[in-house]
Amino acid sequence: MNTIIERYHDVTARIEAAARKSNRAASDITLVAVSKTYSADDIAPVLQLGHRVFGENRVQESQGKWPSLKHDHADICLHLIGPLQTNKVREAVALFDAIETLDREKLARTLAKETQSAGKCPELFVQVNTGNEPQKAGIVPEQADAFVKLCTGTYGLTVTGMMCIPPFDEDPTPHFIQLAAIAERNGVSKLSMGMSGDFEIAIELGATHVRVGSAIFGART
Repeated sequence: MNTIIERYHDVTARIEAAARKSNRAASDITLVAVSKTYSADDIAPVLQLGHRVFGENRVQESQGKWPSLKHDHADICLHLIGPLQTNKVREAVALFDAIETLDREKLARTLAKETQSAGKCPELFVQVNTGNEPQKAGIVPEQADAFVKLCTGTYGLTVTGMMCIPPFDEDPTPHFIQLAAIAERNGVSKLSMGMSGDFEIAIELGATHVRVGSAIFGART
């Protein structure tokens, strides 16, 4: 698998196989190609294949490469999958089609204000810190239900998805199961879970979005 195109086809084939194994339709699973740190030249082959859903970690980096790409490909769907600072909300709302890292009240309040002002709102996913890792963003599982109600009730936001990043040195299975349970009891239909090393497990456990970067674009430098 030496080229981006070959690796992309390998990933999509693995998604299809995992979907079949779980009696699911591959079309129900969205591949978010994680393009953070990769250049527009790296992204170009995947765009040429017709792929349109991409994930970025930083607002500032995204502002440097995506406006021109979105100009050329109006159907691109750009997901923010990294932590969002409140002072970057305006830029994020303007550029991103989905924000997967809603995780605290101050951010919810700022998003509510900015989306009302802008007259548009990206799709919103609540990030859950399923491993209760102090160094990692995300609402802790015990507060997730109340936080969803706060976002939707107090701030009038529409939450359509949940996202998690399990601890890298643990079996992701219980984390994916926990996220799916939180989503189900809150009436949230979308699950962003699974990355290059575990997306097949995530699909078997109900993922609707998988975030795959290095398995497509190669190891980051």
